[in-house]
Amino acid sequence: MIPVKNGTEPGRIRFGISKKLLLSVVLMTVLICVISTLSGYYQYSNTIRKLYNDNGYVIARIILDHIDHDKIGQYARTWTEDADYPEMAQYLKSVEEASGAAYIYIVTVNADQTVNYIYDSSGLSIGDTDPVSAHFDEVWAAYTQGTRPESYIVRHSAKYGYLTSSILPVIDSAGNVVALLFVDVWMELIMTTLRGYILNMVLISLAVLALFSIAYWFFMRRNFIGPLMRIRRNVTEFAQNDTVTTTSLEGIRTRDEIEELAEAISLMEGDIIRYISNIQAITAEKERIGAELNVATQIQADMLPRIFPAFPDRKEFDIYATMTPAKEVGGDFYDFFLIDEDHLGLVMADVSGKGVPAALFMVIAKTLIKNQAQAGEYSPARVLMRANEQLCEGNEAELFVTVWFAVLEISTGKGLAANAGHEHPTLRRAGGTYELVEYRHSPAVATMEGLRFREHAFQLNPGDSLFVYTDGVAEATDAHNVLYGTERMLQALNQNPEASPEEILNNVKDSVDAFVGEAPQFDDITMLCLHYTGPEKEETV
Repeated sequence: MIPVKNGTEPGRIRFGISKKLLLSVVLMTVLICVISTLSGYYQYSNTIRKLYNDNGYVIARIILDHIDHDKIGQYARTWTEDADYPEMAQYLKSVEEASGAAYIYIVTVNADQTVNYIYDSSGLSIGDTDPVSAHFDEVWAAYTQGTRPESYIVRHSAKYGYLTSSILPVIDSAGNVVALLFVDVWMELIMTTLRGYILNMVLISLAVLALFSIAYWFFMRRNFIGPLMRIRRNVTEFAQNDTVTTTSLEGIRTRDEIEELAEAISLMEGDIIRYISNIQAITAEKERIGAELNVATQIQADMLPRIFPAFPDRKEFDIYATMTPAKEVGGDFYDFFLIDEDHLGLVMADVSGKGVPAALFMVIAKTLIKNQAQAGEYSPARVLMRANEQLCEGNEAELFVTVWFAVLEISTGKGLAANAGHEHPTLRRAGGTYELVEYRHSPAVATMEGLRFREHAFQLNPGDSLFVYTDGVAEATDAHNVLYGTERMLQALNQNPEASPEEILNNVKDSVDAFVGEAPQFDDITMLCLHYTGPEKEETV
């Protein structure tokens, strides 16, 4: 059975897709209603305000055409009524009543932000003063420049109420601005019109969008939510039982992506059932192979010398070696063995490739080298030459092995070594530090038939140490693809150069692990260290 998380169990769903879709439709309709209403309100309010304001200017122009501008200038100078004043006042009052304006008045404007009334329909007398509480700059510009204000002037005060003003200058026959004519319109009238518009817009929008929401909901329920719920029940049943018994997807015919999804899920379920059967068979086979690999790992480990001290009765040298494979089995190997009582064979090798093929090739190479040497051959070059001829026979996989092989004469410390494409060894003289010993290599073993290998002599003195390794040490890589390198290896070796061979190898391995960190191991890591103490001196009597 395929496990189902608690969060996907039908009983645990608190807010299903049906509710989410319904909520989204409601929110969408409300949002559209609000946006359309606000947009209409903005456009309509600008239009209606401009209409009322322009209407005020129409009234103002009619008034200016019927009053004596020079008389207004006279009143602004004398602040005294004459015989013509009541007739003008009566005319302005009648215009106010006929037009429905809130107030009509004529004033002069002072720099101290006050006005003096020449005429006022609200009952103020000629010469009365009143402060200008808002929009003084526009009023002052109209009075001093003789121009109509560019913007709508809306004022809201406790004394006169909520008004919009249309303002025109009164210019006498000499071309001087003698006063300003104000025609005020109630803003409440404008706001009532706007509120009526908003109410109608909201009702119409809600009615239209409610019908749309209902129709859209039924459409989505039939063509989207219903098939989707059917697919959900099918998948849930399949996840719990690894099969489908009641909820079939064959009846979904939406002629869109939902139908394609249902068909794809049906095909996927069939593939999953077959895949599960295959996985079960593969898992059983993998377990069998894993068990065999574990045995192979143990066999390979048993082929390498692992008991230390390796030669407890030999005091002339101390030796220690380790091999850490990158996979279950590896292609690296080391070996050390006595050819006779005075000759020690040392091998460090690395087979190309990894895994089982490299391990099989490693077994053959190790066996051939050791057998050739223990047959009484003290020349590393000839041992590698004979091993090369035998390894080239039937090498269809084209594997090869890099080998460092040396034969040490225990009594004298003299040795011969052949390096077939392997890493340079490191040597530490007594009291000194580890250093690389570099020389020209021979080709790797099993690359081609008829190879001849170079060998060179070396001398170990009492207190000297020899360290050999595979490229898994120097080419260890961290998470940033930076190589460990021989410089870091030498630093680890010289961390405590007087240490025993086992401690030397532990220091290098700890340094490699610290450098690599969490990055995976890509290659086998194999190391061998030999400390030469020399033969015991005979006591002189």
